[in-house]
Amino acid sequence: MQLRLVPEKTNVKFMAMRKMAFVFSLVLILGSIGLYFGKGLNYGIDFEGGILMEVGSSQPVDMAKMRRATSGLGLGEVALQEFGRNTEVLIRVERQPGDSSAQQKAVDAVKAALANKIDGELSYRRVEFVGPKVSAELIEAGTMAMLLAVTAMLIYIWFRFEWQFSIGAVLALVHDVILTIGVFSIMGLEFNLSIIAAILTIIGYSMNDTVVIYDRVRENLRKFRTMPLDELLDRSVNETLARTAMTSATTLLALITLYLFGGEVIRGFTFAMMWGVVVGTYSSVFVAGPLLLYFGVRRNDGDDATEGDAKAIESAS
Repeated sequence: MQLRLVPEKTNVKFMAMRKMAFVFSLVLILGSIGLYFGKGLNYGIDFEGGILMEVGSSQPVDMAKMRRATSGLGLGEVALQEFGRNTEVLIRVERQPGDSSAQQKAVDAVKAALANKIDGELSYRRVEFVGPKVSAELIEAGTMAMLLAVTAMLIYIWFRFEWQFSIGAVLALVHDVILTIGVFSIMGLEFNLSIIAAILTIIGYSMNDTVVIYDRVRENLRKFRTMPLDELLDRSVNETLARTAMTSATTLLALITLYLFGGEVIRGFTFAMMWGVVVGTYSSVFVAGPLLLYFGVRRNDGDDATEGDAKAIESAS
């Protein structure tokens, strides 16, 4: 018995829903942009600068007790996060005014406070300082990486298909990136370098979904030269729908498992990936495909396929 998330043959009128989908996407995009400029992102230490300490304990850590021990040190915001086992903690301290000696004094103050008030033997496995210059460079590098990825995809699709396909695919990618930034802004989740890596992965995943649909569109353009474009796009999306649904479902299943049991350190990355799979699948079907209706596509020259078109329309009805 073969598992199918959707029937083998479907006849969903995706193009008839394009206006509603475009309005929905536009509202989400404008909301995401408004949140970004209004509320902003909760930048992690990679972008804001500061001190990161990875602490191990010989006994299970009492997080409430550890927070009390570090809250009255006058170091500004001190964030504690349990990761992996209950004997491991990440401590993030905001960047202190002054040079590296000021950062070291903050580290010494945290160590002293924990030594006096926390049971068990503590080991400091990693202590990192991220200065303002480095964090600014990381923001610039992360932004450049996303721009280069989108540009590379634009060129790739342009050469593989036509400019109409290229613009449609890139607009779908921009849609996915903006919505991912928006969800991180509204939820206040930490935005760090691992999230940049997740966004780059989302770009690749979404592009793969889009290319599968565009490949089928190109094949059908050659086979059914007289079929109306909206019917041809519906046919192409329906023919790839089972593959799209199965790929998204299996990827989500793995990511949900990783999110639940992978620990706190990679939870932000995993959440971004889960969101990216959902929004990438949506954009491939409801954004990238319908955009071809507005840009138009060139019909390939070749033998007349009117008879094939008639059979296709009859089977789809």
